[in-house]
Amino acid sequence: MRPLHLSRRALLAGGVAALTACSSSAPTSAPTPQATDTPESRLLKDLIAEKERTIALYSSLIAGGAEKLVPFRDRHQAHVNELRKHVVVTASPLPASGTPQPTASATPKRVSLSRLRDLEAKAAELRTRQLADVSPGVAQLIASIGACEAAHVVALPRSL
Repeated sequence: MRPLHLSRRALLAGGVAALTACSSSAPTSAPTPQATDTPESRLLKDLIAEKERTIALYSSLIAGGAEKLVPFRDRHQAHVNELRKHVVVTASPLPASGTPQPTASATPKRVSLSRLRDLEAKAAELRTRQLADVSPGVAQLIASIGACEAAHVVALPRSL
């Protein structure tokens, strides 16, 4: 039997299929939202705040004409929507000190895409460390989010 070799196009098509599924990934059973300030609820609140900053960065680029990024931003919004089902958020937490806030600047789009790619790669890598002390359902959700972020790294356009 001849070994199967996938072309780059076939691999990319598979990546696109994974991307379309990433926003619908969710734990099989949603736990009751946590109202207490447990380590898991703090992690979820921090993750929501991080995702909101990422959405703001994508939105600033989209407002500047980068419509190709709408599906990427929308997947992050789907993540936030799902995360909010697992924790009671009374108000958006303040960003961590030292965390640069996205702004709609005159930064060239190529640099912005590079920044997005780096942001997605670092986020995906962080997700594996966040799985240690969370419930199985939340671990599944965080792992799915990390997989989507990793897919974004390779799927983001090289130019706009």
